[in-house]
Amino acid sequence: MKNGKPILVTGGAGFIGAHLVERLLKDGKSVVVIDDLSTGSRDNLRAVAQHKNFRFIQTKISAYAELPQLAAEAEFIFHLAATVGVELVVKSALQVLEASFHETEILLKAAAKNSTPLLLTSTSEVYGKSAKPEFSEDDDLLIGRPGQSRWSYACSKLTDEFLALAYAREKKLPVIIARLFNTVGPRQTGRYGMVLPRFIAAAKKNEPLGVFGDGAQSRCFCLVNDVVEALVRLQKCDQAHGEIFNIGGTEEISILELARLVVATLGSKSKIELIPYDQAYAPGFDDMRRRKPLVEKLERCVQFKPQTPLREIIQLTAG
Repeated sequence: MKNGKPILVTGGAGFIGAHLVERLLKDGKSVVVIDDLSTGSRDNLRAVAQHKNFRFIQTKISAYAELPQLAAEAEFIFHLAATVGVELVVKSALQVLEASFHETEILLKAAAKNSTPLLLTSTSEVYGKSAKPEFSEDDDLLIGRPGQSRWSYACSKLTDEFLALAYAREKKLPVIIARLFNTVGPRQTGRYGMVLPRFIAAAKKNEPLGVFGDGAQSRCFCLVNDVVEALVRLQKCDQAHGEIFNIGGTEEISILELARLVVATLGSKSKIELIPYDQAYAPGFDDMRRRKPLVEKLERCVQFKPQTPLREIIQLTAG
Protein backbone atom coordinates (compact mmCIF):
# COMPACT_ATOMS: atom_id res chain seq x y z
CA MET A 1 0.00 0.00 0.00
CA LYS A 2 1.89 3.05 -1.30
CA ASN A 3 -0.79 5.58 -2.15
CA GLY A 4 -0.15 8.36 0.37
CA LYS A 5 -1.27 8.36 3.99
CA PRO A 6 -4.07 5.82 4.51
CA ILE A 7 -7.53 6.44 5.85
CA LEU A 8 -8.46 4.18 8.77
CA VAL A 9 -12.03 2.86 8.88
CA THR A 10 -13.12 0.98 11.99
CA GLY A 11 -16.13 -1.23 11.40
CA GLY A 12 -15.28 -1.18 7.71
CA ALA A 13 -16.72 -4.64 7.11
CA GLY A 14 -20.16 -3.47 8.19
CA PHE A 15 -22.94 -2.38 5.87
CA ILE A 16 -22.17 1.36 5.92
CA GLY A 17 -18.44 0.87 6.44
CA ALA A 18 -18.02 -1.28 3.34
CA HIS A 19 -19.82 1.24 1.14
CA LEU A 20 -17.58 3.96 2.56
CA VAL A 21 -14.45 1.90 1.90
CA GLU A 22 -15.48 1.37 -1.73
CA ARG A 23 -16.04 5.10 -2.17
CA LEU A 24 -12.68 6.04 -0.63
CA LEU A 25 -10.80 3.57 -2.82
CA LYS A 26 -12.68 4.86 -5.87
CA ASP A 27 -11.51 8.35 -4.91
CA GLY A 28 -7.91 7.14 -5.02
CA LYS A 29 -7.36 6.81 -1.27
CA SER A 30 -5.50 4.06 0.56
CA VAL A 31 -7.72 2.40 3.16
CA VAL A 32 -7.03 0.28 6.24
CA VAL A 33 -10.01 -1.46 7.86
CA ILE A 34 -10.16 -2.71 11.43
CA ASP A 35 -13.13 -4.95 12.15
CA ASP A 36 -13.62 -7.89 14.50
CA LEU A 37 -16.49 -9.22 12.32
CA SER A 38 -18.83 -9.43 15.31
CA THR A 39 -21.59 -7.92 13.16
CA GLY A 40 -19.72 -7.13 9.93
CA SER A 41 -18.78 -9.58 7.16
CA ARG A 42 -15.85 -10.02 4.79
CA ASP A 43 -18.46 -10.59 2.07
CA ASN A 44 -19.30 -6.88 2.25
CA LEU A 45 -15.74 -6.14 1.13
CA ARG A 46 -15.53 -8.78 -1.58
CA ALA A 47 -15.43 -6.21 -4.39
CA VAL A 48 -12.29 -4.54 -2.98
CA ALA A 49 -10.58 -7.46 -1.25
CA GLN A 50 -7.76 -7.58 -3.82
CA HIS A 51 -7.42 -3.82 -4.28
CA LYS A 52 -3.78 -2.72 -4.14
CA ASN A 53 -4.60 0.17 -1.77
CA PHE A 54 -6.70 -1.88 0.66
CA ARG A 55 -5.67 -3.64 3.86
CA PHE A 56 -7.90 -5.56 6.27
CA ILE A 57 -7.08 -6.24 9.93
CA GLN A 58 -9.43 -8.58 11.77
CA THR A 59 -9.28 -7.56 15.42
CA LYS A 60 -10.92 -5.51 18.11
CA ILE A 61 -9.60 -1.97 18.33
CA SER A 62 -8.53 -2.62 21.92
CA ALA A 63 -6.65 -5.80 20.96
CA TYR A 64 -4.50 -4.24 18.24
CA ALA A 65 -1.08 -3.43 19.66
CA GLU A 66 -0.04 -1.39 16.62
CA LEU A 67 -3.06 0.95 16.82
CA PRO A 68 -1.08 4.02 18.03
CA GLN A 69 1.30 3.74 15.07
CA LEU A 70 -1.55 3.13 12.63
CA ALA A 71 -3.47 6.14 13.95
CA ALA A 72 -0.34 8.30 13.78
CA GLU A 73 0.23 7.37 10.14
CA ALA A 74 -3.39 7.86 9.07
CA GLU A 75 -4.64 10.88 7.16
CA PHE A 76 -8.09 10.52 8.78
CA ILE A 77 -10.09 8.06 10.91
CA PHE A 78 -13.72 7.09 10.33
CA HIS A 79 -14.96 5.38 13.50
CA LEU A 80 -17.96 3.28 12.49
CA ALA A 81 -17.37 0.23 14.71
CA ALA A 82 -20.51 -0.37 16.78
CA THR A 83 -23.16 -2.90 17.69
CA VAL A 84 -26.12 -2.44 15.35
CA GLY A 85 -29.84 -3.17 15.30
CA VAL A 86 -32.56 -2.77 17.93
CA GLU A 87 -33.03 -6.54 18.13
CA LEU A 88 -29.38 -7.13 19.05
CA VAL A 89 -29.38 -4.18 21.43
CA VAL A 90 -32.38 -5.54 23.33
CA LYS A 91 -30.92 -9.04 23.54
CA SER A 92 -27.34 -8.14 24.47
CA ALA A 93 -26.99 -4.80 26.24
CA LEU A 94 -23.67 -5.90 27.75
CA GLN A 95 -22.15 -6.45 24.32
CA VAL A 96 -23.42 -3.02 23.24
CA LEU A 97 -21.92 -1.19 26.20
CA GLU A 98 -18.60 -3.02 26.16
CA ALA A 99 -18.20 -2.64 22.39
CA SER A 100 -18.77 1.08 22.45
CA PHE A 101 -17.20 3.18 25.17
CA HIS A 102 -14.06 1.12 25.80
CA GLU A 103 -13.15 0.78 22.12
CA THR A 104 -13.92 4.44 21.37
CA GLU A 105 -11.82 5.62 24.32
CA ILE A 106 -8.78 3.65 23.11
CA LEU A 107 -9.18 4.92 19.55
CA LEU A 108 -9.54 8.57 20.61
CA LYS A 109 -6.45 8.28 22.81
CA ALA A 110 -4.45 6.88 19.86
CA ALA A 111 -5.72 9.60 17.51
CA ALA A 112 -4.95 12.37 19.99
CA LYS A 113 -1.23 11.53 20.15
CA ASN A 114 -0.73 12.95 16.66
CA SER A 115 -3.97 14.95 16.32
CA THR A 116 -5.25 12.65 13.58
CA PRO A 117 -8.72 13.96 12.55
CA LEU A 118 -11.55 11.60 13.45
CA LEU A 119 -15.22 11.29 12.52
CA LEU A 120 -17.40 9.41 15.00
CA THR A 121 -20.66 7.96 13.71
CA SER A 122 -23.38 8.25 16.30
CA THR A 123 -27.10 7.52 16.03
CA SER A 124 -30.53 9.09 16.02
CA GLU A 125 -31.22 6.88 19.05
CA VAL A 126 -29.57 9.56 21.22
CA TYR A 127 -32.69 11.70 20.78
CA GLY A 128 -34.43 9.09 22.91
CA LYS A 129 -38.12 9.52 23.71
CA SER A 130 -38.44 13.15 22.69
CA ALA A 131 -41.85 13.90 21.17
CA LYS A 132 -40.59 16.70 18.92
CA PRO A 133 -41.71 16.42 15.27
CA GLU A 134 -38.15 17.09 14.04
CA PHE A 135 -34.77 16.74 15.71
CA SER A 136 -32.01 19.35 15.71
CA GLU A 137 -28.41 18.79 16.78
CA ASP A 138 -28.88 21.32 19.60
CA ASP A 139 -31.96 19.65 21.12
CA ASP A 140 -32.05 18.45 24.71
CA LEU A 141 -32.15 14.66 24.88
CA LEU A 142 -34.70 12.47 26.68
CA ILE A 143 -33.44 8.93 27.27
CA GLY A 144 -35.65 6.13 28.60
CA ARG A 145 -35.21 4.44 31.96
CA PRO A 146 -32.19 2.18 32.66
CA GLY A 147 -34.42 -0.85 33.14
CA GLN A 148 -35.11 -0.89 29.40
CA SER A 149 -32.05 -2.36 27.71
CA ARG A 150 -32.90 -0.80 24.36
CA TRP A 151 -31.68 2.56 25.69
CA SER A 152 -28.23 1.13 26.39
CA TYR A 153 -27.25 1.76 22.76
CA ALA A 154 -28.38 5.40 22.91
CA CYS A 155 -26.49 5.94 26.16
CA SER A 156 -23.34 4.24 24.89
CA LYS A 157 -23.25 6.36 21.74
CA LEU A 158 -24.08 9.51 23.69
CA THR A 159 -21.18 8.75 26.02
CA ASP A 160 -18.99 8.34 22.94
CA GLU A 161 -20.11 11.79 21.81
CA PHE A 162 -19.29 13.38 25.17
CA LEU A 163 -15.89 11.68 25.18
CA ALA A 164 -15.08 12.76 21.62
CA LEU A 165 -16.07 16.37 22.30
CA ALA A 166 -14.01 16.35 25.50
CA TYR A 167 -10.99 15.28 23.44
CA ALA A 168 -11.79 18.09 21.00
CA ARG A 169 -11.86 20.69 23.76
CA GLU A 170 -9.07 19.47 26.02
CA LYS A 171 -6.69 17.69 23.62
CA LYS A 172 -7.45 19.83 20.54
CA LEU A 173 -8.30 16.70 18.57
CA PRO A 174 -10.14 17.49 15.30
CA VAL A 175 -13.38 15.58 15.87
CA ILE A 176 -16.62 15.43 13.87
CA ILE A 177 -19.79 13.66 15.07
CA ALA A 178 -22.39 12.35 12.61
CA ARG A 179 -25.77 11.17 13.91
CA LEU A 180 -27.14 8.69 11.37
CA PHE A 181 -30.88 8.16 10.81
CA ASN A 182 -31.98 4.75 9.45
CA THR A 183 -29.39 4.14 6.75
CA VAL A 184 -30.51 1.55 4.19
CA GLY A 185 -29.46 0.25 0.79
CA PRO A 186 -27.95 -2.59 -1.24
CA ARG A 187 -26.38 -5.48 0.69
CA GLN A 188 -28.06 -4.58 3.97
CA THR A 189 -29.32 -7.52 5.99
CA GLY A 190 -32.37 -7.71 8.24
CA ARG A 191 -30.42 -10.07 10.47
CA TYR A 192 -30.33 -7.62 13.38
CA GLY A 193 -33.87 -6.30 13.07
CA MET A 194 -33.48 -3.56 10.43
CA VAL A 195 -37.00 -2.95 9.25
CA LEU A 196 -36.67 -2.17 5.54
CA PRO A 197 -34.46 -5.13 4.50
CA ARG A 198 -36.67 -7.36 6.67
CA PHE A 199 -39.79 -6.15 4.84
CA ILE A 200 -38.11 -6.52 1.43
CA ALA A 201 -36.94 -10.07 2.14
CA ALA A 202 -40.46 -11.09 3.17
CA ALA A 203 -42.09 -9.32 0.23
CA LYS A 204 -39.82 -11.07 -2.26
CA LYS A 205 -41.01 -14.41 -0.90
CA ASN A 206 -44.66 -13.28 -0.70
CA GLU A 207 -44.49 -13.92 3.04
CA PRO A 208 -46.29 -11.78 5.66
CA LEU A 209 -44.64 -8.48 6.63
CA GLY A 210 -44.58 -8.17 10.42
CA VAL A 211 -45.22 -4.61 11.60
CA PHE A 212 -44.42 -4.10 15.28
CA GLY A 213 -46.82 -2.20 17.52
CA ASP A 214 -49.68 -0.30 15.86
CA GLY A 215 -47.56 0.70 12.87
CA ALA A 216 -48.24 4.40 13.38
CA GLN A 217 -44.66 5.08 14.51
CA SER A 218 -42.88 6.97 11.74
CA ARG A 219 -39.32 7.00 10.44
CA CYS A 220 -37.19 8.55 7.70
CA PHE A 221 -34.85 6.42 5.60
CA CYS A 222 -31.60 7.40 3.92
CA LEU A 223 -29.80 5.66 1.07
CA VAL A 224 -26.33 4.51 2.11
CA ASN A 225 -24.76 6.25 -0.91
CA ASP A 226 -26.12 9.58 0.36
CA VAL A 227 -24.76 8.89 3.84
CA VAL A 228 -21.33 8.09 2.40
CA GLU A 229 -21.40 11.28 0.33
CA ALA A 230 -22.15 13.29 3.46
CA LEU A 231 -19.40 11.57 5.45
CA VAL A 232 -16.79 12.15 2.75
CA ARG A 233 -17.77 15.81 2.47
CA LEU A 234 -17.61 16.28 6.24
CA GLN A 235 -14.12 14.80 6.24
CA LYS A 236 -13.00 17.60 3.94
CA CYS A 237 -14.77 20.39 5.86
CA ASP A 238 -12.58 22.10 8.47
CA GLN A 239 -15.62 24.00 9.77
CA ALA A 240 -17.11 20.65 10.82
CA HIS A 241 -14.47 20.07 13.52
CA GLY A 242 -15.98 20.01 17.00
CA GLU A 243 -19.52 19.89 15.59
CA ILE A 244 -22.45 17.44 15.51
CA PHE A 245 -24.40 16.76 12.31
CA ASN A 246 -27.60 14.89 11.55
CA ILE A 247 -27.39 12.73 8.42
CA GLY A 248 -30.67 11.29 7.19
CA GLY A 249 -33.55 11.48 4.78
CA THR A 250 -36.48 13.76 5.55
CA GLU A 251 -39.30 11.86 3.79
CA GLU A 252 -41.31 10.70 6.81
CA ILE A 253 -43.48 7.58 6.64
CA SER A 254 -45.27 5.37 9.17
CA ILE A 255 -44.01 1.81 9.44
CA LEU A 256 -47.42 0.50 8.37
CA GLU A 257 -47.36 2.70 5.26
CA LEU A 258 -43.77 1.60 4.64
CA ALA A 259 -44.88 -2.02 4.62
CA ARG A 260 -47.64 -1.18 2.13
CA LEU A 261 -45.21 0.76 -0.06
CA VAL A 262 -42.73 -2.16 -0.12
CA VAL A 263 -45.50 -4.55 -1.15
CA ALA A 264 -46.73 -2.18 -3.89
CA THR A 265 -43.25 -1.27 -5.16
CA LEU A 266 -42.14 -4.90 -5.45
CA GLY A 267 -45.48 -6.17 -6.78
CA SER A 268 -45.66 -8.62 -3.89
CA LYS A 269 -48.63 -10.68 -2.73
CA SER A 270 -47.57 -10.43 0.90
CA LYS A 271 -50.06 -9.64 3.63
CA ILE A 272 -49.27 -7.30 6.53
CA GLU A 273 -49.53 -8.46 10.14
CA LEU A 274 -49.41 -6.32 13.29
CA ILE A 275 -47.21 -7.84 16.02
CA PRO A 276 -47.36 -6.44 19.60
CA TYR A 277 -44.07 -5.04 20.91
CA ASP A 278 -44.19 -7.42 23.87
CA GLN A 279 -44.19 -10.31 21.44
CA ALA A 280 -41.59 -8.83 19.09
CA TYR A 281 -39.09 -7.78 21.74
CA ALA A 282 -39.84 -7.88 25.47
CA PRO A 283 -42.55 -6.75 27.90
CA GLY A 284 -42.58 -2.97 28.39
CA PHE A 285 -40.56 -2.21 25.24
CA ASP A 286 -40.19 1.55 24.59
CA ASP A 287 -40.26 2.98 21.10
CA MET A 288 -40.04 6.44 19.57
CA ARG A 289 -43.15 7.60 17.74
CA ARG A 290 -41.27 9.84 15.32
CA ARG A 291 -37.68 10.25 14.18
CA LYS A 292 -37.22 12.96 11.57
CA PRO A 293 -33.94 14.87 11.30
CA LEU A 294 -33.35 18.50 10.53
CA VAL A 295 -30.41 18.53 8.11
CA GLU A 296 -29.96 22.24 7.44
CA LYS A 297 -26.71 22.31 9.42
CA LEU A 298 -25.25 19.57 7.23
CA GLU A 299 -26.33 21.37 4.07
CA ARG A 300 -24.82 24.66 5.23
CA CYS A 301 -21.48 23.01 5.97
CA VAL A 302 -21.06 20.70 2.97
CA GLN A 303 -23.67 21.92 0.44
CA PHE A 304 -25.37 18.53 0.38
CA LYS A 305 -28.37 16.81 1.89
CA PRO A 306 -29.83 13.34 1.20
CA GLN A 307 -32.77 13.53 -1.22
CA THR A 308 -33.18 10.08 -2.81
CA PRO A 309 -36.95 9.30 -2.89
CA LEU A 310 -38.13 6.43 -0.69
CA ARG A 311 -39.60 4.41 -3.55
CA GLU A 312 -36.23 4.53 -5.33
CA ILE A 313 -34.48 3.57 -2.07
CA ILE A 314 -36.73 0.51 -1.82
CA GLN A 315 -35.97 -0.51 -5.40
CA LEU A 316 -32.21 -0.10 -4.91
CA THR A 317 -32.24 -1.97 -1.60
CA ALA A 318 -34.23 -4.81 -3.13
CA GLY A 319 -31.70 -5.09 -5.96
